[in-house]
Amino acid sequence: MGRLFVVTLEGKIYGCKHCKTHLALSEDIVSKSFQCRHGKAYLFNKVANVTIGEEEERMMMTGLHTVADIFCVGCGSILGWKYEFAHEKSQKYKEGKTVLERFKISGPDGNYWANHEAHAGGSDADDI
Repeated sequence: MGRLFVVTLEGKIYGCKHCKTHLALSEDIVSKSFQCRHGKAYLFNKVANVTIGEEEERMMMTGLHTVADIFCVGCGSILGWKYEFAHEKSQKYKEGKTVLERFKISGPDGNYWANHEAHAGGSDADDI
């Protein structure tokens, strides 16, 4: 196990609600219209300070996707998932992008959203 380096972001920052590790900038949001099992989620072009789990096939509301759960490097909390491959042609725009579940992050204003039990997986209803 190597030394852990955490990137410090500047701007309007979304962070881990548990340990406050910087995760993403508001300017990198693609959509705020995604859904997970416990509510809203945001699709980001890029995120920082996460580790990526094993890839798996997951049937979501918009079809079959190959995804990998993502975890905070600071505390290990599951934060959402990364789209590795979209099987539906209309969903290809998601590839390489990451979903952060809203209740697991704090917003740029420092506010935290409702707390729910942690879970793996989710759905991906969207309407960009």
